[in-house]
Amino acid sequence: MAPILSRPAVALLLIALYLLMCAAVWWRHRRRLRQAADAAAALLPAADAGPPVLVLHASQTGQAEEIAWQTAKALHLAGMPVRVAALGEIDQEALRGARHALFIASTYGEGDAPDSAAPFARDLMAAEGSGLDLSSLEVGVLALGDSTYTHFCGFGRALDAWLHERGARPMFDRIEADRADEHALASWRQRLSHFAGTADLAEWEMPVFTPWRLRARRHLNPGSQGGPVFHLELTPADGSPLPGWEAGDLVQVSVAADGADDADHDAQRPREYTISSLPSDGRVELMVRRTAREDGTPGLASGWLTGGLPLEGTVAMRLRSHASFRIGANADRKLILVGNGTGLAGLRAHLKARAATRMDTTNPAGRPVDHDKAHAPVWLLFGERQSAHDAHYRDEIEAWQRDGLIAQADWAFSRDQTERVHVQHLLARHAQQLREWVADGAAFYVCGSLQGMAGAVDAVLRETLGEADVDALIRDGRYRRDVY
Repeated sequence: MAPILSRPAVALLLIALYLLMCAAVWWRHRRRLRQAADAAAALLPAADAGPPVLVLHASQTGQAEEIAWQTAKALHLAGMPVRVAALGEIDQEALRGARHALFIASTYGEGDAPDSAAPFARDLMAAEGSGLDLSSLEVGVLALGDSTYTHFCGFGRALDAWLHERGARPMFDRIEADRADEHALASWRQRLSHFAGTADLAEWEMPVFTPWRLRARRHLNPGSQGGPVFHLELTPADGSPLPGWEAGDLVQVSVAADGADDADHDAQRPREYTISSLPSDGRVELMVRRTAREDGTPGLASGWLTGGLPLEGTVAMRLRSHASFRIGANADRKLILVGNGTGLAGLRAHLKARAATRMDTTNPAGRPVDHDKAHAPVWLLFGERQSAHDAHYRDEIEAWQRDGLIAQADWAFSRDQTERVHVQHLLARHAQQLREWVADGAAFYVCGSLQGMAGAVDAVLRETLGEADVDALIRDGRYRRDVY
């Protein structure tokens, strides 16, 4: 008979397995950091190469940044010196000193600049009487947008018009991509090959959709006045190891429309959802609210994921990094996490990551942990409709409070009283605490609805801290948003 392990031995074995898993996650993250650093260094021009081509991105969810890096790598392989930067990092001198600039610009909401480009839009584009002359600059613009919004590609169009007003000469007509439409991106690559003077510009390595199997689905808010929200768990259908990702990253789900070829996933518009789990959980977990069309029928992707897709059925999915909502240099900071509805997904992933960091000896950035900072508290503010039905993951959140990970959790249930209370109201009530946390180095993460919540929270921040301080938080990467 095999010997039976004692409880202490079993506990030690489980701890050892957990530490091995954490080490594997850390190693993958370090490898990605090295690869990113090597990619940036490889693009640096030689001293005699002349001014590099500026490849500038205005990105909210990371898609424009991803395309910017693909653009830069393709041009570099064609022998051209390249510099990649966020649009908000560029000033007048950089534009005047360049000969060629390529702009990949997303639009935030109804025509606004993404957060990372807000300083450029305010300080350069909106400045009157600057006299900026860009007549020596040749430009190309790729505008990314979503045609379901009234002001489709609004910021990209405004940027293109501003460049023309300043005398910049277009290398080709502005290209507009509706939800990263493949035909528009192919046109962009064609223009790049002409610009680089080559007919065989290197193909971009686009992640492909692969089948993922639905392992579990749980209705989170039965009886709620709001739309039904579901917790989903998925793993690769072929049993292959999970790909790596970080808290803040997204998945794209492709569901064939009625009458379309199910295999032709790339022809469909993928829907994006923020991942609420970590690779160490062994699965991708999502929070999905079932949306309804005007005629009352369920939305294509949300209806399929929350009801049409049977358990153990498969759906086409791929992971996408979202650099602007990752923890980045904020791993050791206090965190203020603000969200509503299914926006809790992204906040939950960051809470899981912070909990894992507290148990490990290195943080997600691969540096040794300062244990005082590793225990830096988290302040969570979350809004939904009714406490009885919509307190998603309450057990997890209360457990994190008992463990000291969450120093304070404020819930705003708008329908539990006559006066509507939302997260922005809670934030305003705690204005002094907000100022103290930010002064102490806290980072501010917002995840949830663009309409109503995100704008109102931003207004409270600016009223409480001042415009200049909020803009400084954005520049320092301490104010990050994943809103939709």
